[in-house]
Amino acid sequence: MTETNSFVEIAAILSLATLTGIIGQKLRQPLIIMFLATGILVGPSFLGIIHSYEQIELLAHIGIALLLFIVGLKLDLNLIRTIGPVALATGLGQIVFTSIIAFVIALAMDMSYLSAAYVSVALTFSSTIIIVKLLSDKKEIDSLHGQIALGFLIVQDIAAILALVGLTTLGSSVTGEDLGYVSFLMIGAKGLGLLGAVALLMKYLIPPLTQRLAHSLELLTLFAIAWAVLLGAGSELLGFSKEVGAFLAGVSLASTAFRDSIGARLTGLRDFLLLFFFIDLGARLDWSMVGSQLGASLVFSLFVLVGNPLIVLIIMGVMGYRRRTAFLAGLTVAQISEFSLIVAALGLSIGHITEETMGLITLVGVMTIFLSTYMILYSYRLYSVLSSPLKFFEKRNPYREADIDTFAKTGAVDVILVGLGNYGSGLMEHLLRRKNAIVGIDFDPGNLDKWRKKGVPVLYGDMADPEMHEHLPLKKALWVISTVRSKEMNLALIHNLKKDDYTGKIALTASNGQEAAEFEKAGANLVFRPFKDATEQAADALTYAMDFLPESVDWPVSFLELRIRSDASAAGQTIRELPLSASGISVLAVSRGGRTFYEPKPDFRIFPADRLLLMGHPAGLKEAETMLNQVAAQRDAEGADRFDIAEIKVSENSDLSGKSLAELHFRQKFGATLVGIRRGQDQITTINPAESLLGGDCLIVIGKSSTIQELKNLAPL
Repeated sequence: MTETNSFVEIAAILSLATLTGIIGQKLRQPLIIMFLATGILVGPSFLGIIHSYEQIELLAHIGIALLLFIVGLKLDLNLIRTIGPVALATGLGQIVFTSIIAFVIALAMDMSYLSAAYVSVALTFSSTIIIVKLLSDKKEIDSLHGQIALGFLIVQDIAAILALVGLTTLGSSVTGEDLGYVSFLMIGAKGLGLLGAVALLMKYLIPPLTQRLAHSLELLTLFAIAWAVLLGAGSELLGFSKEVGAFLAGVSLASTAFRDSIGARLTGLRDFLLLFFFIDLGARLDWSMVGSQLGASLVFSLFVLVGNPLIVLIIMGVMGYRRRTAFLAGLTVAQISEFSLIVAALGLSIGHITEETMGLITLVGVMTIFLSTYMILYSYRLYSVLSSPLKFFEKRNPYREADIDTFAKTGAVDVILVGLGNYGSGLMEHLLRRKNAIVGIDFDPGNLDKWRKKGVPVLYGDMADPEMHEHLPLKKALWVISTVRSKEMNLALIHNLKKDDYTGKIALTASNGQEAAEFEKAGANLVFRPFKDATEQAADALTYAMDFLPESVDWPVSFLELRIRSDASAAGQTIRELPLSASGISVLAVSRGGRTFYEPKPDFRIFPADRLLLMGHPAGLKEAETMLNQVAAQRDAEGADRFDIAEIKVSENSDLSGKSLAELHFRQKFGATLVGIRRGQDQITTINPAESLLGGDCLIVIGKSSTIQELKNLAPL
């Protein structure tokens, strides 16, 4: 086909993919499913639009390389020590048990030994590309179950490579070619050589090279793409898959300071190129022989969708993992991969299997990929339904995950903070500055390790999991705060807390106004809007920068812009009270809420979030910055007192009966504010000073907790 026609063909395919994507969005279907459907539609079995298989396959291979490269880029090498054993045990265990059981099922269906062997091997492998894409979209690739799944998927890929080498060797011996069984030894030697070469490059070449290329972000990004594709190609030439090479390329750059910048730049390109992988996969599915294999394909599909996750669940349960982690990891093996189709195609070309067996494996592939996509996307809902029966697979002491936890159920707890990413970590730092006792929760072992090293008690898990609540001091905690920006998880959190009769307050993080309204309606006491909150501070900073900052002058004096933190010792003090004069530091101006106060007087009071323009010697300015923003001294007993609300009963023969609130001077006398009166069935919410109290009234009062406690001790009044 000519280049022009190829371009027109790809344009038509992209247009159809866009159309099916829009339809899928309207029907709330995952895009992966719609892209597979696009591939099936443009393939030879239906519209027959696609002919440029080589061009599309090339784009698909580059997309796969970038996908695995980004995964390797984010890999924390410190986790290998923890994840390695379970990944190896689960990967090999699943391969062994799946292949044995599938082989028995195939023999029970009167298949030949050779056909049964091919089917059992095909059902063993899961799609690394599809799983990584789904976990990345759900932002679970860094979670414990995501890391474990990634580990055993790589084990599967290596096993698949060995299987292909074995089949090629077997096929060559059948056709009379002499490749020799030393291929297995050769593949091992090549693997060790590849790892050694990458390790040397990581140590001696990549750090200085990336440092030099970082002067141009475009050039650094181009290098990252070239490195991913180059190592993928080299891996394939050595007899491995391109996925292994691209993954190692990402790992080799993971320790550099530029990995986040590279990953951010490549994400959009990765998603676009992966579109061609799913279209290529759908277009290559052969539907000519699937009709006669429908019954058998249903049996094998059910085994893959249910049996494979159960095998992983059992292995991880025995190894000491919680049932939730094992279940979520197990769902990732509930489909067969593109390797399965390659193995089947190789068997067909060698003459080991018939076209009927090839059709069977094809149909199982389509069914399991489609259904497992939904299982992974709706994994939390699925787990909430199956949580109780899954207790059977969990040890009484799931010690593997218990080792991650550093929380002991003792002592006071002010805040349970869910989500320790960028926003959550920032919130954690400020709360710790205010001397709050905090328990942190996250499902990313890396985030937990960061705070564990700082002495903060942490728990691995997800607050949307009802079982997690059993391990938490909910009765002690004043606040449960979620910085996770997931509407589904936050609503599940509120539901579970209400179910557990949690009496404290709840704060959630919303991405937009609609989510915030839903959270408030569901019962959240406070809703954070990170982007909206930041815009006000940004506007203040911009106003400050435009109208406030002076130009630099060639003189031994410096200027410093300083924002007063809400917990700083300077907050609430007048300029006269600030410890600045001894250092020769002057306050030239104060910016507050978009207004600028020039030359403020000594009695001018400083408030939290004020921006001060200080002038003085550079060394003095540095000292002033430290002094002004140091944390205020630990609040005294009065400052630490919190507001409380209570009902206080007036006795029938009380001296207060018949007197008006104006006569009693209620607030001055009792130190609390009367906000309402319950009188029989009536509720008086508008308090009039002329209102008289009667015996039997219930007074709704609010005030400091110590004052309210004193009133409770006096009750009835």
